[in-house]
Amino acid sequence: MRKEDKGLIIEQLKGYINEYPHFYLTDIEALNADKTMALRRACNKSEIKLVVVKNTLLRSALAASEVDFAPIYSVLKGNTAIMFSQSANGPAKLIKDFTKDSKGEGKPQLKAAYAQEGIYVGAQNLDALVSIKSKEELLGDVIALLESPAKNVISALQSAGQTIHGVLKTLEER
Repeated sequence: MRKEDKGLIIEQLKGYINEYPHFYLTDIEALNADKTMALRRACNKSEIKLVVVKNTLLRSALAASEVDFAPIYSVLKGNTAIMFSQSANGPAKLIKDFTKDSKGEGKPQLKAAYAQEGIYVGAQNLDALVSIKSKEELLGDVIALLESPAKNVISALQSAGQTIHGVLKTLEER
């Protein structure tokens, strides 16, 4: 590969790293053509960008980033595919669904991930990554928690009004 081509690929990878807030490094070696196409279709459906890269070019792109990705360098061996995503847990859910028949031991295998400004190295972190909530989900949880006491007070006031009305009606009838 020519040096100019390498430079273009590194710049493209740096652009993806800056554009997408989350990425997962996976091993998709040993996937046959049908499974690879199914994985690509699933990625497109989930709005995940799947890119197969050379480890040395990826290392150069990561080194040029503002974030310190040094813990990830140790997994840059063998085949590496990157899943870029806007959601922190999207690729983790996709990997888990894709490997559910093989009890998590099949491919794609998680090598490392950068999600929610944290670095996760190793396939053992897949369940933790699946459980990460998005910003919208967290805001929904906070709003539900804030609404709950108000709903309880309103409910208590409404039921108390009906109770007082019932007592007054009963006293009136006597």
